[in-house]
Amino acid sequence: MSNKLRRYYDAGYLHFITTSCYRRLPLLRKVQHRDLLLEVLERVRRRYRFVVVGYVVMPEHLHLLISEPERGDPSKVMQAIKQGFARLLLNQQRAVGDSRQGSLWNAAVDRGHIWQARFYDFVVFTEKKRVEKLRYMHRNPVARGLVLEPQQWNWSSCRHYAAGERGPVLVNEEQKAELTIRKSA
Repeated sequence: MSNKLRRYYDAGYLHFITTSCYRRLPLLRKVQHRDLLLEVLERVRRRYRFVVVGYVVMPEHLHLLISEPERGDPSKVMQAIKQGFARLLLNQQRAVGDSRQGSLWNAAVDRGHIWQARFYDFVVFTEKKRVEKLRYMHRNPVARGLVLEPQQWNWSSCRHYAAGERGPVLVNEEQKAELTIRKSA
């Protein structure tokens, strides 16, 4: 069976990426999980050196609008985000063993599943599409009834655009990764 999925990289365009939790379960419904995902996103942004134009973390999926990275490609970025987050979250959840979680949650964690295997990547090559995708992702929490105004959702880049607020992920700026040298013990 041939793989009909085509990814278009190295053209310098933005990528609107959507990735969903395993079986679209709300595995990101907890504040701590969304915060952890944003921490991982920022680490990966620095390591692969790409610009985050926008983002929103929803209870069962993530939207990103990013530039092509200086290191690797968007597929490598998504692999790093998904694997990095899954490792941290699964280790935390297995250590805690919270019996209050639902059986679907336990089944997903027990199998080591946090994310769907693939992700959706839409190449954004016009300013009109860039604005459309940003509006869509920022309005997503309102459309889902999670908040009344887009800027009320703490897990999106909306407040960067609305009030210039710096969040956990650097938005719309190229910031080179800094080389740090660890002193050996």
